[in-house]
Amino acid sequence: MTRLRIAVQSKGRLSEGGMDLLKRCGLRFAYGRDKLHQSAENMPVDLMLVRDDDIPNFVASGACDYGIVGENVLKEEQLAGRRAKELEVALRLGFATCTLKLAAPKGGEITSIQDLAGKAIATSYPAITDAYLRERGVVSEIVEMHGSVEVAPRLNIAAAICDLVSSGATLEANGLGAFETVLNSEAVMIRPAQNRDPAKDEIASILMRRAQGVIASAQTKYIMMNAPVDRLEAIKALLPGAEAPTVAQIAGRDDVVALHAVCRERVFWETLEALEAEGARAILVLPIEKMLA
Repeated sequence: MTRLRIAVQSKGRLSEGGMDLLKRCGLRFAYGRDKLHQSAENMPVDLMLVRDDDIPNFVASGACDYGIVGENVLKEEQLAGRRAKELEVALRLGFATCTLKLAAPKGGEITSIQDLAGKAIATSYPAITDAYLRERGVVSEIVEMHGSVEVAPRLNIAAAICDLVSSGATLEANGLGAFETVLNSEAVMIRPAQNRDPAKDEIASILMRRAQGVIASAQTKYIMMNAPVDRLEAIKALLPGAEAPTVAQIAGRDDVVALHAVCRERVFWETLEALEAEGARAILVLPIEKMLA
């Protein structure tokens, strides 16, 4: 029987997000003693649990058919001239977002990318960093590190760093300030660009359609409210990303209607307060677990 093999990070944020996504796509996994392999009970899908930086090679070599990996890892492997050049992004997954930034000591002489000419830069992403700088006419010494990159300037290993940033707290704790964004990254589903098995692609297409529904529902909310008829158009205009809200009569009332809408953009408290200011009442915001467009 044909089974789709997907490489997933064995531990960490990408592992948790990837497993959660697959489970929300309806996959049920049988857990065994083998920590490197899991099989779905209700779909022909097997998981290989490996290191994140090994995932592009697993997919490019054919050991796995698809993989869930950080875009930063994929691009580093592709720019480094490895077999990952043969891979493509099949689907952006919308979680594990982060940015790769250039940073230097606050109050120092480095405040722009041009100031990096001839300087040493510490990074875990040497290929991405070097390519980004050279595209802008800057030649620097790239110092490859595999951890604690942020301490490099303090230890005089490098004048600046290029590192992944989520909250910026680590940079702040080490007296560093970011001054340039090199890459915006998120989790992506990858696959070989060519020579794929049609039967496995058919399984993957079902899974990715479900994943698209899960991703869409994460940002989408179902809003219900009572709205005064004379303010209906103004209230509709406030609904973020809503398409053709449902309007229904309320028994015994001709001045108020029930309004239901699927909002495809984030709903903030400010949105609810604006709706209330226009006369909307009994406003409910509900999560959507699954949806197919």
